[in-house]
Amino acid sequence: MSASALPLPADPALFHLTQADPVLAALIRQGRPIAASAHEDLYLALLRAIVSQQISTKAAAAIWRKVQALFPPDGYPEPAALLLLTDEDLRAAGISRQKAGYLRAIADFAQQDQLDHAHLSQLSEEEFTRHLTQIKGVGRWTAQMLQMFALDQPDVFPEGDLGIQNAMRRHYGLPETGRALLKRMLEVAEPWRPYRTLASKYLWQSLDNQPG
Repeated sequence: MSASALPLPADPALFHLTQADPVLAALIRQGRPIAASAHEDLYLALLRAIVSQQISTKAAAAIWRKVQALFPPDGYPEPAALLLLTDEDLRAAGISRQKAGYLRAIADFAQQDQLDHAHLSQLSEEEFTRHLTQIKGVGRWTAQMLQMFALDQPDVFPEGDLGIQNAMRRHYGLPETGRALLKRMLEVAEPWRPYRTLASKYLWQSLDNQPG
């Protein structure tokens, strides 16, 4: 059966992506179905993102369990309780002094009612990024991961993500580097709107390197 004769997907996002981009259409056909992300507690998702920075998924999971153990009985790091912990308390759970500062900054932000899910889910990608990057230690990439996975917003494209860059270099034969690569990636991804999140998840899947 030729590619053009393959049945078209009923899902509007998959239908759009397979029609908009033949390379992506092939990745979708070869890949596994991707379910929608469950909406998460943004405060908790931010804490976990900081804990996970620059370490393996396995190490991050082990450290997160130790962090949860600091908050009996249910393991939920309420902002007020987190702010009371010393660097030594957090160090015992495997958190560096720098990351401890970032976790406190998130807790402080949450205490100021700056992480309201209903409000933040209505912001545009740039507005959301600007809001979250006010927190020390939270960068554009972290904000984008939250939008894609904690809020399940449909049209986020993390062009700065190394996995996305590697996948697009491989599948689209992009020779550029640096700013030229980012510009080219944004051009390639433009037809994917308004479903760039799902397209990105298929790119990650193609590397067998899904976040989370």
